[in-house]
Amino acid sequence: MKSTLLRITQAAALALTLSAGAAYAAGDHAGHAMPAASTPIGKPGDAARVTRTIDVDMSDAMRFTPASIEVKAGETVRLNVRNSGKIRHELVLGTDADLKSHYDMMMKDPGMRHEEANAVSLEAGKSGQIVWRFDKAGKVSFGCLEPGHYTAGMKGSVSVL
Repeated sequence: MKSTLLRITQAAALALTLSAGAAYAAGDHAGHAMPAASTPIGKPGDAARVTRTIDVDMSDAMRFTPASIEVKAGETVRLNVRNSGKIRHELVLGTDADLKSHYDMMMKDPGMRHEEANAVSLEAGKSGQIVWRFDKAGKVSFGCLEPGHYTAGMKGSVSVL
């Protein structure tokens, strides 16, 4: 009886942990949502399948370098992102509508930090990576959603050919 109760308790705890992890992975945390694991912008990539690495710099001039990137549909890319500035910046992949909506949330809660697969948030002088698979031809946008940065022009795009 005790072992059955212990197994049921362990199974319930595991189910709760997995459902919380799934919600976080989909980007639903702290009262805001980011794109789910597989979206119109692509999906998290498998590092073993990276075909190319692209270096992206973020600066206090509120710019990404490069601000325009081209990839092939189906390509898995590693974005090596470096914050060369003296203040926090981030790179978030999304649709224009998702980025604008999320930026509005960031303006209301400037302490939010992103740890989703489609985003990297970096303190001054730090580097990080996003491994992403761009599934469909079209345009994927990116931006820094720190308050004031996006509206100052800290935006870019990925052309998926």
